[in-house]
Amino acid sequence: MPASATKALRVAVLADSDTRWKWGALTATRISPEKTEIHLDGYLLRGRATPTPRQLREVGVTADSLREVTAVEFLRAMGGAAGEEPYDVLVLALVGGGVQAMLHGLGRVWEDRAERPVVVTGYVGVVYEKLADGLLLRHGADLVLANSRQDADRFRAVYEGVGADATAVTEVALPFLGGAAYAGEPDAADRPYTVVFAAQPSVPDSRKDRTYLLERLIRHARRHPEREVLLKLRSKPGEHTTHIEELPYQKLVQRADPPPNFRLVYGHMGEVLDRTDLLVTISSTAALESLHRRVPTVVLTDLGVREALGNHHFVGSGCLASWDQLDEGHRPAPDPEWVARQGVAAHGGYETAFDEARTRIESLLGRPGGRPPLTPYYTPVTAPGYLPGILARHHLAPDGTPLPGAPAADKAPGPVRQVVRRAARGAYRHGVQRVAPVIRRMGEL
Repeated sequence: MPASATKALRVAVLADSDTRWKWGALTATRISPEKTEIHLDGYLLRGRATPTPRQLREVGVTADSLREVTAVEFLRAMGGAAGEEPYDVLVLALVGGGVQAMLHGLGRVWEDRAERPVVVTGYVGVVYEKLADGLLLRHGADLVLANSRQDADRFRAVYEGVGADATAVTEVALPFLGGAAYAGEPDAADRPYTVVFAAQPSVPDSRKDRTYLLERLIRHARRHPEREVLLKLRSKPGEHTTHIEELPYQKLVQRADPPPNFRLVYGHMGEVLDRTDLLVTISSTAALESLHRRVPTVVLTDLGVREALGNHHFVGSGCLASWDQLDEGHRPAPDPEWVARQGVAAHGGYETAFDEARTRIESLLGRPGGRPPLTPYYTPVTAPGYLPGILARHHLAPDGTPLPGAPAADKAPGPVRQVVRRAARGAYRHGVQRVAPVIRRMGEL
């Protein structure tokens, strides 16, 4: 009988951004065996996108403990150097290179240990770019979660196509779907009809395109003064999410003259959707949250339907439309078959979407003799020119051991180190949002 059947399931989540922390923590609760008490410890990988306290509060996911670590510190903790109890499940909520580095590092830490945690990884949302690269960097985990039937089919095809074991691919759904179904347009006396544009940090990436989208949103607000028009933002200037934002809409708005019925909003996407009558975006995962709740949803075509924007993922969805069409009152109707293949479960079935993952985890926890060793597809033999660089970025040698000079894990950083780290992170963000755009503009002269 697995330990989780007789005591609280101990779960660790390692995340490198606010969005991935949200995905990882919610995934941990969704895939844990039902009616099982969970002890959740969060580890935030130190880097450019380490969440700020405000971002963590906005995510709204709590943990029994939460601390910031380097990759080497985390590996030493997983090896028991810091005195932690062994975990039953470990969720790696990281970018692909981070997952690969941790798989090799953990493989070294646990090389003589059969009773290791079940290792789970996956994607935060829609997978519309770098499919093969991202998937192969995640290969080696016990479960590689696919957020839809379509993704599960694609994931297996990639693994099988390179001769890698595809049995880890497990179909689930996005863990943050939920909330009340859309009740229909409101009575004007109750609240105004609300249009929400869900902005993305990196799509589109040019000032021209971002300014265009902002101008169209403001134009829509002026055209419909009876409506409330909201620009939903992911982060405040100086903060980073999963993607880098060089041109925050907050700065672009300062040069505009929006009407009174237009405003910026932050907060939990689910709370914003509670009052949304029309969700508009380029390609945000918010569109899937909206479709799940049957809120009218539009994926914009104004800038084209292009892989670089990610809106090509919505081809066949029935949700593609332009601002001109929306201004005239057009409301797309989602295609039921497309929606079903995306794991949206708009008409039920969401609660059973994680059953397969729960069953597999229970089976691995109860496996006689423990779990097998982690076996990533990338090794010094299969990718000798690629893997060492990925591991080195996390201070790991090609065999998964810490490189000389890697940060120590046997003591917490002192006040001076903490100040220096915060200053360095602030300088990096300032460089991305202020200096880099200026250098690029100079280069275009």
